Amino acid sequence: MSTFPAFSGPQLIKALRRLGFEIIRVKGSHHFLRHPDGRCTVVPVHRGEMIGRGLLAQILRDCELTRADIQS
Repeated sequence: MSTFPAFSGPQLIKALRRLGFEIIRVKGSHHFLRHPDGRCTVVPVHRGEMIGRGLLAQILRDCELTRADIQS
């Protein structure tokens, strides 16, 4: 069993915004976020769906973050 937390799109965006990321644009259900230092990622926001483990891992790699960074 994985120890990755389960996040919905809005929950993940809220956690990333606490870490300094800002939404720069939205295209459909995809929210594009960028940090002032240049790191960026895309978070899909689909009502009633959770972000999958693989996608969450890719978003964390894009943002150069760890699971502990977003859980706090």
